[in-house]
Amino acid sequence: MGRSMSAASPLLWQKRIATQLVENRVCFAGPHAELSIYDTYEQAQKVSLKADSLLYCGMVTGAKVMHTEFQKDISFLPHESFILAPDQEVFIDFPEAQLDKPTTCLTVEISKERVAQICDRMNDILVKSMPSGTIIDPNQPLHTLHTQATQQVLDRLTSDFIQNDPDRDLLVDFGVNELVTRILRHHGRDALLHFSLNTPDANELTNVLHWIEQNLTMPLDSEKLAKIACMSRSRFYQTFKRQLGCTPLEYQHQRRMNLAYQRLQEHHSVTEVSYEVGYLSLSHFSRRFHQHFGISPKQVERRHAAPPVHKKLN
Repeated sequence: MGRSMSAASPLLWQKRIATQLVENRVCFAGPHAELSIYDTYEQAQKVSLKADSLLYCGMVTGAKVMHTEFQKDISFLPHESFILAPDQEVFIDFPEAQLDKPTTCLTVEISKERVAQICDRMNDILVKSMPSGTIIDPNQPLHTLHTQATQQVLDRLTSDFIQNDPDRDLLVDFGVNELVTRILRHHGRDALLHFSLNTPDANELTNVLHWIEQNLTMPLDSEKLAKIACMSRSRFYQTFKRQLGCTPLEYQHQRRMNLAYQRLQEHHSVTEVSYEVGYLSLSHFSRRFHQHFGISPKQVERRHAAPPVHKKLN
């Protein structure tokens, strides 16, 4: 993201000239959304951030410590996503910011109307596989290491906001739609997985998801999965992709990578995690992890082996 932002436009660098040391803001308005880039050049504590609409936050460089109403001392690092609901306030510490090494974050504020439109369409898709009455809520908390695919959306969206392209507004709207869809897909998959773990026999898809979860290290047999779902192979693939937004093989890979990230956060070694999620080759695991998240398992291991970043303020 840092490289993409620096290469995006000389205009961006002109506007990012510091006029204040804490949360120096440059913003770009678009249809249904607004992009802001914040640079902080000195250590600070308890800086408030709040918006009227859904606020997507993505870290670029440095580190923050976030404090919400529900949780304190949340380390927020590059390549991570953080979602703030409308009118939710977060207080931010900047433990590492320096004049020559600013802490940089981007936010995308997305109108309630646009979020609601995309959410309605997503709920229409997911309604058949979810428990009765379940609604995917885009405003629920989210703090996660996002995928390389999401990073590419952010890079492209930043460039679209900044560039003076004749189709700028259309491209920005496409990018915002994709970003919100990715957020909703994340929540939808989590909800569907939770449902399948608690009620595996609820429907055809919950049976399949439960089997995949119980056999994450096993090769996938498409014929077996179709039989579990009681569908023809072609209908099963069509249904699975519509509900999950990916193929069964892609879903298994996502679950393996998410489990690997969780285990690395829990201070398990890269070697242990590689074997646990079904990779006999450490180099193959590291390559797939980097392709998925954009950072290596070793980098995650080092992040979580180090003392929490907020301690640097002491």
